[in-house]
Amino acid sequence: MPHDLDLLALWQAGVDAVGGDVAVWRAISAGDVATPDRIIAVGKAATAMAAAATRKWPDVPCLIVTKYHHAAGAPAHAHVIEAAHPVPDAASVKAGQALMDVVDGCGSSCHLLMLVSGGASSLAEVPTPGMSLDALKAETQALLASGAPIREMNTHRMTRSQIKGGKLLSRFKGASVTTFALSDVECDNLGTIGSGIGNAPDDFTFSFDARIIASNAIARDAVAAASPVAVRTNSETLYADVAELAPQLGHMLRDAAPGLHIFGGEPVVHLPKNPGQGGRNMALGLALAREIAGTEGLSILVAGTDGTDGPTDAAGAIVDGRTWDKSGADALAHADSYPWLKDRGALVVTGPTGTNVMDLLIAHKS
Repeated sequence: MPHDLDLLALWQAGVDAVGGDVAVWRAISAGDVATPDRIIAVGKAATAMAAAATRKWPDVPCLIVTKYHHAAGAPAHAHVIEAAHPVPDAASVKAGQALMDVVDGCGSSCHLLMLVSGGASSLAEVPTPGMSLDALKAETQALLASGAPIREMNTHRMTRSQIKGGKLLSRFKGASVTTFALSDVECDNLGTIGSGIGNAPDDFTFSFDARIIASNAIARDAVAAASPVAVRTNSETLYADVAELAPQLGHMLRDAAPGLHIFGGEPVVHLPKNPGQGGRNMALGLALAREIAGTEGLSILVAGTDGTDGPTDAAGAIVDGRTWDKSGADALAHADSYPWLKDRGALVVTGPTGTNVMDLLIAHKS
């Protein structure tokens, strides 16, 4: 599908600016972080984040918990556990117990470095007593299908967990904790990222330094800086249901001034009883294709900065005024956007990116 501006290159510029390796290296290069005694990295970007930290401190024991097929490039000495996302599995419980074991093993003088990125809510878990893994999986699937915002989902997850919402670090008896986090949530709230797995409890007694080292705003600004055309919009507003967002954005973009329009956030999608294959970005891309059908000189990319969109190998889609045809309505109704977009060469497939700061929508109006 030809486009007059390389939207994927602009998306990549945004992703590169918030890479887990880049963000952690930038943070520790500030020179105000003491050598840690233990490193824990958890989330979709855990491997990249750990790579930077262990490059600085190669002899420090390191535990990495990440998504399946996201461990390439892990430090040789690191203990790596891969688990499921977005629905936890038995490996997630193994990972959660491993996190508890590391924290429990920290002595009174220990400095713990926590590296946290989105996805941790599913990748590591120790359910509360009486909560089975099957029940937890069923609850998670129901929440995902409901289209609940991530803040609501993560608040619920905290009630079912022995390690979320500051509970993991409530076990810490050492001297200090430094948490570096990549934000995949609205307002960059550490208590919501990974359901608060890297946050301190209210009654903590250790020294605690928490920093958001990468965010959607940083990614959007990098896209804007790389744009060869005037940037007309740069906002973080993708927080509604896809069915609401698509008409609003479509109307705005059809009437927009020529130039680049950048949006960030994390839309939600309500799934039918037996959904097909796809994700929120592909669903939004397909819905936008319908909204801008027949419009000339307008192309739109919408993709997850982590390189994955739902349980697929795609990050999202690129569409323009020629993408849509009436068969897309059935794909939208059945949440089956992936095969429809694939057949039209409209998928964005990048593989794991080493970061996770929600989604980017980049539109060019010529």
